Order: sequence, then structure tokens, then C-alpha cells
Amino acid sequence: MTLTASAIPGYQTGTWKIDPTHSEVTFSVRHLAISKVKGSFERFDATLVTAENPLDSTLEASIDVASVNTKQQQRDQHLATGDFFLAEEHPQMTFRSTGIREDGDDMLIDGELSLRGVTKNVTLKTEFGGVTTDGYGQVKLGAEATTKIDRTEFGVNWNAALEAGGFTLGNDVTINLDVQFVLQAA
Repeated sequence: MTLTASAIPGYQTGTWKIDPTHSEVTFSVRHLAISKVKGSFERFDATLVTAENPLDSTLEASIDVASVNTKQQQRDQHLATGDFFLAEEHPQMTFRSTGIREDGDDMLIDGELSLRGVTKNVTLKTEFGGVTTDGYGQVKLGAEATTKIDRTEFGVNWNAALEAGGFTLGNDVTINLDVQFVLQAA
């Protein structure tokens, strides 16, 4: 597959803003070595600028880390502390793309992820959903993306040993994005 504007039905160049009511940012991490804890972030923003050549497009995103929701208030409060996100000093997790490339049938978005004042290169494996016009005349673009990070590389080191061996939390965190963007008026 070659990612070109003509290969994408409905492709348009321009600036796109995230539609937060039709998007979600979720994550999962191994818990007690037997299952996963899952959560989401309730507040986030992103801007996609599509270029004539789709591979020259750019993406910038931010997530309010204090908006974490694991469906347990006490855990969410703990996640905002210095043991995890250190939200008071670093309220945003950010992503800025540095390139888009193809790998077989996969579209990969390379970029810099910043969390707790630490910036690391990550790659979002992305599935392009398409472009369409909704019932209100808004042009929408949909995509799903995923990446896996080692939380300890970002200074998120909290853990507790288990009596049976192992630790409370795994180091690998999977981040999933299921997003819609709205083309902004020219």
C-alpha cells in the first residue's frame, strides 16, 4: 500500500481538531501479574494538519493527566501524585509527531511523548478509518492508534512487591487512541 492523497477517499488538506465527544484515550497496565487495570483520560486535545502528501502531515496532542479515570476514585487520586503522574508539576502529557511512514500495510506515526518532564521517542501504530461528512455538514476523519511504553523510562517507578513473588504493576503500559477529527473552516 502506498499512502497518497489519491489513495484515500475523501482526503482533504487542512487543519483538523479533535472531536472529544467521539474520541477516547485509554490505557492498560498489568496488575498483580494476573490481569490488567484499564483506564481513560477524560480531557485531551489534538490538532492534525494534513498535507498534500499524507506522509508530510503533522500531529500534536496533549492529555490532562489529572483527568485520569480508572473507575476508582482513590486509585485515580494516587495516580495524580508523585508516585505516578506528578500532575501538580507536570499537568500535561504531550505528543508531537516527527514523521509518518509506511511499514507494509501499517501506517506508523513517529513522535516525541513527554510525561513527567521526560521526553522519549515513541511510534503510534495507526489504522486510518476514513473521511466522511456527518449529518451536520462537518467533514470528519477517523483513526485508531496504539503504542506501548515502559513507564519507568518516564520516571513512573512506584511499585510494591507481592507476597507470592512479582510486583503489583507491570512496567509496560499500552496506550490506545480511538479518535475523530473535524476539519476546521478554511
